[in-house]
Amino acid sequence: MKYFTLFLLVILFSCKSDTSDNTMYVDGDIIELRKGTLYLQKIKDSLLINVDSLQLNRNGKFNFEVEISEPEIFHLYLAKDDGDSLNDRIIFFGDKGRINIKTRLKTFESSAFIQGSTNNDLLEEYKSISRKFNLKNLELFKLYLESQKDQNSKSIDSFKKQIDNLTKRKYLYTLNFANTHFDKMISPYIIISEASDANPNLLDTIAKKMPDHIKSSKYGKAFFEVLKKNKNIVEKK
Repeated sequence: MKYFTLFLLVILFSCKSDTSDNTMYVDGDIIELRKGTLYLQKIKDSLLINVDSLQLNRNGKFNFEVEISEPEIFHLYLAKDDGDSLNDRIIFFGDKGRINIKTRLKTFESSAFIQGSTNNDLLEEYKSISRKFNLKNLELFKLYLESQKDQNSKSIDSFKKQIDNLTKRKYLYTLNFANTHFDKMISPYIIISEASDANPNLLDTIAKKMPDHIKSSKYGKAFFEVLKKNKNIVEKK
């Protein structure tokens, strides 16, 4: 009987271990939150769907458990019922294992601190540099508009060139980032979301380096659709 019980325990723990291999655990805390509904969402067939939801009535601590086959983008949406549609959504790269998210009610999106996902760490790194490009672009665009008001043709041309050069630099940064991290899911995701009209020759360079599990993934397949489309466009010219 003792050996039979031990055998059953081994079976149970083995099953639990196999299941957890494909499970994403998302837990965390929303500081200052006392009441609200939290939704875990993702894109499926071009639609944003609810994967799970929680009613938070006492504090901001939450926990989701979801089966996941590969790293992909998830949304953490907080329905605050405060009439403010800003700062209510955190977008993160989910993965198997434990993801911990800590944030604050008033700055739900901007103060989010996320741990547990390599792809999300890379996404945050990319977004950090991308924001710098965007801020510089905004600064140049304001100066460009001012030069138009003053009808200063020399300044207009100068700022236009600077804006064009900045756009090219950001574009090259995106492609280089995807190329550097060719073996991570962030690579095809960055291309399809930020550089879907890239030169097919540049995309081919990245495609040849991608491992099979990235190529056959959700974002990998979308990446190769983009590559095929761009090749067709070039051939028709």
